[in-house]
Amino acid sequence: MDTCEGSLALVIIAGPQASGKSTLATALSAELRRRGERVALVELDQIAAMALPTLPSWQAAHQIFETATELWARTDLTTVIAEGSGSHDEVSRLRMQAPPGAVIVTVATTVALETAIARAEVDPARGVSKEESFLERVYRRWPIELERIVPNVLIEMGHCTVEDAVARVDAAIGKARR
Repeated sequence: MDTCEGSLALVIIAGPQASGKSTLATALSAELRRRGERVALVELDQIAAMALPTLPSWQAAHQIFETATELWARTDLTTVIAEGSGSHDEVSRLRMQAPPGAVIVTVATTVALETAIARAEVDPARGVSKEESFLERVYRRWPIELERIVPNVLIEMGHCTVEDAVARVDAAIGKARR
C-alpha cells in the first residue's frame, strides 16, 4: 500500500444492521495491520456493549463513539476505521471528527432484507435488531439514507466476498491519499 507520510485515513463504514459492516471492518483492519499500518477500529456496538444491559441511550453510545473516533484520529495512527453508522446524520458527525489533512473514505454496505434477516436470526449477540419488523423498518429507510450519505464505495455484501470488499476499500484509501 502507498501510505503518504502524515496522511491519516478516516474510513467510515456505514450501513443497516446485518449488512456486513463489522465483518468488513474487522477484515480491513487485519489486512491493513498485516501490511504495517497503525490502525484503530472503533465499533459502535462495542461502545454500546460497555454499558449493557444498562445503556442509557443509543444517543449516548453514538456520542462516545464519535468522541473515541476523534481521539484516535488525533494520534499517530495511519488509519482509523469507524464502523456502525446507519444514517447520513451519523456519518456527517463522524466526518467532522477528522483532523485537518486527513482523508475521509466513506463506505456503505448493503444486503437484501432477506439476507439481513437470516444473518440476524443466527447472531446471538443481537437484541432488537434480530426482530424482523425492526429490520424491515431500517431497510425501508436505507435507500434514502444511502442517497444522502453519497459513499466513496458501495458494497453489496451479499454478492461480494470479504476479500474483494477489503480490496475495494483499500483501493479507495490509496486513491484518496494520492
